[in-house]
Amino acid sequence: MGRYRPPKPKASAYITPEGAQRMREELEELWKVERPKVTQAVTDAAALGDRSENADYQYGKRRLRQIDSRVRFLTKRLEDVSIVEPTDHGDGKIYFAAWVTVADDDGAEVEYRIVGPDESSVEDNAISMDSPMGRALLGRSLGDEVTVKRPKGDAVFEVLAVRYA
Repeated sequence: MGRYRPPKPKASAYITPEGAQRMREELEELWKVERPKVTQAVTDAAALGDRSENADYQYGKRRLRQIDSRVRFLTKRLEDVSIVEPTDHGDGKIYFAAWVTVADDDGAEVEYRIVGPDESSVEDNAISMDSPMGRALLGRSLGDEVTVKRPKGDAVFEVLAVRYA
């Protein structure tokens, strides 16, 4: 009945060139644009006097800590990840960075891109290779049926298309 939480499994260290570029752009934006603005706002707020009751000062310091934390994470993560170019091996199999079109039992088609955990996005239909769907699709071929284990029950999908563009 303790509060022990097992550590999260380590995320895969792969990223597409586009994902790495987005991370670099975010890092540059935070370091060269956002942080100087917030630093100036904190300096201005500190000049007003009593810092203990100065909301602008306290918010600014908190925001600086958030920015610094994100900058440290992005810097470390960019050092650790391996950039993988999407490559069609010509064998019809699903590899990292592939666009995969699948159909469910009802015939509804969805296209996903298998990417690293740092760049997964629901809006872009980019799923992590560490997700249940990503793990189920990797290594499969065109026409295969894939069973994905979900909390609300297993789902079966058929692979309709694989592309790397």
